Amino acid sequence: MKTIWLAILIVSSLLLIAILLRHKLSWSWVKGFAIHLTLAAAVLYLLNYSGILPQLYIPINPATIGTVVVLGVPGIALIAGVQYFIV
Repeated sequence: MKTIWLAILIVSSLLLIAILLRHKLSWSWVKGFAIHLTLAAAVLYLLNYSGILPQLYIPINPATIGTVVVLGVPGIALIAGVQYFIV
């Protein structure tokens, strides 16, 4: 069963790469996503280690970075609010 899942993963990854290489529009999307991902990680890093809000520490993991990539600055406020009021 693991072999079947591995084969499906490899084939789907190769097809995705083929689609990205074929369409030029896909490259602009990938480039924009990579820029947003990098900026989100950098903002979270600066927020954590600059000392602007000493009582606030937002861990840098895929969930928090993904939230910030999708929502932007309101995503940072959302994570900070959830951490402050729930955690």
